[in-house]
Amino acid sequence: MTWQIHDAFAPNLDTGSIRAAANTPIQGFGNIFVQVSTTNPEPRMNGQMMRDFGLTYNGADTFETTKSVNLGNVWITRDVYIAGSSNHVRFFDTFTNTTTQPITVDVSFGGSLGYNNGAYQSSVRDTSSGDTTITPEDSWVLIANQRTQDRPIGVVLGTPGPFAGAMTGTGNQQQGPFDTPLPTSGNDANFYGFINQLTIEPGHTQSLIRYVYAGEIGPDGLTSTAASLEEIAKTPDLTNLTPAEVCTVSNWDLNALDDALEDFNAADCAGVTRLDIPNAPAPAALFTTSSYDVFDKTIEQLQNDMENGITTSEAITRAYLDRIAAYDQGQLGLHSFLHVSSTAIEQARAADAERRTGRTGELLGIPIAIKDIFDTKDMPTTGGSKALAGWQPQSDAYQVEKLREAGAVIIGKTNTSEFANSGSFSESGWMQTWNALYPSKTSFGSSGGSGTSVAASFASAALGSQTGVSLYAPTTGASLTTFRGTDGMASTNGVMPLTWGQDYAGPIARTVTDLAYLLNATTGTDPGDIWTVDADTKRPEDWTAALDANALQGKRIGYIPAAFVSSFADDGTGQAVMDRFQDLVSAGAEMVEMTAPDTSTLGTNPGGGKQGAEGWARYISLHNNFPYATGDHLLASDDVLVYNKRNLNIRTRMTDTEVEGYIAYRTRYKEIIADWMTAANVDILVYPGFISDMYNNDAASASLSSDRASGVLTSNVGLPTVVVPVGTSPNGYSISMQLVGKAWDDANVLAMGYALEQQTDARTVTTYVPALRYQGPSTPPVYPDPTLPPVTEEQEQEQENQEQQQGSQQEQEGTEEPLPEVESFPDTLQHWAKADIDFLIQKGLLSGYPDGTFRPNVGISRAEAVKVLAVQLELGASPSTFTDVSATHWASNYIGAAALSGVLNGYTDGTFRPDMQLTRAEMAALIVRAFQLSGGSGSSTFSDVSSTSWALEYIEALTANQITNGYEDGSYRPDRMITRAEFATMIARILKM
Repeated sequence: MTWQIHDAFAPNLDTGSIRAAANTPIQGFGNIFVQVSTTNPEPRMNGQMMRDFGLTYNGADTFETTKSVNLGNVWITRDVYIAGSSNHVRFFDTFTNTTTQPITVDVSFGGSLGYNNGAYQSSVRDTSSGDTTITPEDSWVLIANQRTQDRPIGVVLGTPGPFAGAMTGTGNQQQGPFDTPLPTSGNDANFYGFINQLTIEPGHTQSLIRYVYAGEIGPDGLTSTAASLEEIAKTPDLTNLTPAEVCTVSNWDLNALDDALEDFNAADCAGVTRLDIPNAPAPAALFTTSSYDVFDKTIEQLQNDMENGITTSEAITRAYLDRIAAYDQGQLGLHSFLHVSSTAIEQARAADAERRTGRTGELLGIPIAIKDIFDTKDMPTTGGSKALAGWQPQSDAYQVEKLREAGAVIIGKTNTSEFANSGSFSESGWMQTWNALYPSKTSFGSSGGSGTSVAASFASAALGSQTGVSLYAPTTGASLTTFRGTDGMASTNGVMPLTWGQDYAGPIARTVTDLAYLLNATTGTDPGDIWTVDADTKRPEDWTAALDANALQGKRIGYIPAAFVSSFADDGTGQAVMDRFQDLVSAGAEMVEMTAPDTSTLGTNPGGGKQGAEGWARYISLHNNFPYATGDHLLASDDVLVYNKRNLNIRTRMTDTEVEGYIAYRTRYKEIIADWMTAANVDILVYPGFISDMYNNDAASASLSSDRASGVLTSNVGLPTVVVPVGTSPNGYSISMQLVGKAWDDANVLAMGYALEQQTDARTVTTYVPALRYQGPSTPPVYPDPTLPPVTEEQEQEQENQEQQQGSQQEQEGTEEPLPEVESFPDTLQHWAKADIDFLIQKGLLSGYPDGTFRPNVGISRAEAVKVLAVQLELGASPSTFTDVSATHWASNYIGAAALSGVLNGYTDGTFRPDMQLTRAEMAALIVRAFQLSGGSGSSTFSDVSSTSWALEYIEALTANQITNGYEDGSYRPDRMITRAEFATMIARILKM
């Protein structure tokens, strides 16, 4: 029989588990979840499904690990051996403690063997104890469903308890097996997890062996399978395992193996402590070289911060690039990006330069990720297939072109299921994407890369596409928002097709407001797309103007109760969504129960099933360098994923008559739904995102990703739909509502989504890829520096006056040795703080970066600021006593000297946090203490500095000495980071007093 093993070959899920096996209930089985007792810190992926072993097939019967997985300094390997003639698969998993302390390791082996839908429901039919209850006293368990064509599955667990290495219990392999018991009935009873606990001494290896056996069908299948399992338990197949490897096995009694196996002697194991295993890759650097934190920032927040001079597009883009490098790529990464733009920083600098000229814009300088079915002229467009590896279009897709015109930074291309043909998983020829919120779960498809990239803060927003579920599924799975407009509201020109006319290309973002910004740029009539002919007259001039928190007031919202009920899941997800109807009611809406629409008059689709061929013909016609003659030649390529590859069958495209008939068919469908809604007097419809939990990422069946069978009308009809997160399910997974409107009622649909969002504010944010630690200039960033805000006439005049005053003072004093001339940095030449920056450089207090820039608008770290003060005050070197400032830190002596002199204090936990950005309040305290300033009224003169603020006396002293006057709006902004330019100006003013 054929076993589909997830190895490092395409799509490179690399879990070692069984994706599927013909005529069995297996759907993602044989994976391992691992939890270690390591602390300081606890590993991010603790308790999750292990993957990225570099499993390589030897061409015969074995998949071998080529790189250990490092989980909290426990190095994990797994080898998978397939005994074809015996219909069993052996899993050999090793765990090596590389620390100097004992570590407890919990391992859950298992997965899914069915789902709760009649004959597909599995159950325990037998155990080695002769009953149907799984306990640690069992050496094997036999599981089967009701389908006569499916083989029963046996799992051999090892020597039964009481035995030190025996299985300790069972868990739910879909719900966190270490915390959730395995139920004996219902849907979750299909999700078997067999748990072992190991205590591993320093420098030692312990291993586990488990077998999965596919039994025989027929009336005697269960009996014969049980006999085979008993034989494996007594005489396990150790083919290709060395004696040393067997010596480390913890879930089998080695003395019993000594008696059962001729070529094994347990006495030889006394000297075996650690196996020679492949090294684990070096961990990714978990820091950012950008002083601006982009974690979970909306487009609105990013744009406000750029407009207010708090940050720049380059700092934002660098922060996203650092997060991609830290969390997306490599071992245990989320794998959302297929291509990261090599010009992203260059694009960001260009946007910053545009801003200096006075240009503004909602997307100016905003990094956006693009699903890899959209054409990009500066990056490959592969459709997620190695059949198009390296192919690069000569032009952008229409929507990408519009994003560039709006000033957006195209940061990269996101992973997609190959040719966007799966809504359940995002598996391309290179990788399969994981969920950013629940990192053992599917990201869904086919826009899973786009959804994960946004949820993980690798980009501010992304473009995706939907033919069936591929915008709303990844969005629900990531607790984000999306908008699928009426057919033709946005162009699909330059987007690889799946079903022409039903395909829709649209945005994924954190908020509905962010969606509106993207829709402003990407929607409208495209002369190259016949579906968009009416878009300019139907879309609002400004989508943000449609956003109204009261948009649901007085609205009647229709729902079909059956849409919220799963045919197999019994976890309460659909009901949890219905429970959130209260949010709609609280926003002023009335709920109206409806029955399904009557579509008997619609007739058959005149497209004749040719929409795929039509789409590829139109797409290929845009390119003179496409490497295949037709879409069918592409889909038949040997480089397509094995389970997606088709035999070459040249399909004919649609005739003009069929095209016209197909458009008329979808138009008629929209009219039927509009009439149905009008008859019920409803303004909008509501459907759930999912009606089941989310499932693990290693199955093949759509049912084992999530239940999405709600009957939502969006894609089949082509109706405007906004998706909004509304909370979590009973098992803690993100849930959403889909609000569906009549054709061309797009602006009102978006407005109602906005109103719902304001009512719920229910997004879930990932805890697995947190904000990165900022590491300042002591380790020069990979990318050079951000751009600068425009210089006003007043600032130019102030700079000129300062230069004149300085020259006059030097001329009058005459006796001072003139300061050396300084060559200004290229990024300070037009900066308002140039004179002050040059002044401090001349005095040797400030310096630039190795790339020749100064980066005036980047925040200054606490360590950098202290160094300047220590040098100016001529404080003697003194080692730091702070717990987080080691003797090797470049600023240790400066920090120690400043602390000894009373210039600064650390935090109550004994740290100084040298690489954190300095705030304006902290800066005030440092300056006042360092230069012993005094003065002030004793009461706050700033609207945002309260009379009880710890920094009040310092801020007032700065004001009294005319070091700062605050902002024009009467605020001081004490918690805002202080930039290198602001720092230079304050210090220069003091030194010139």
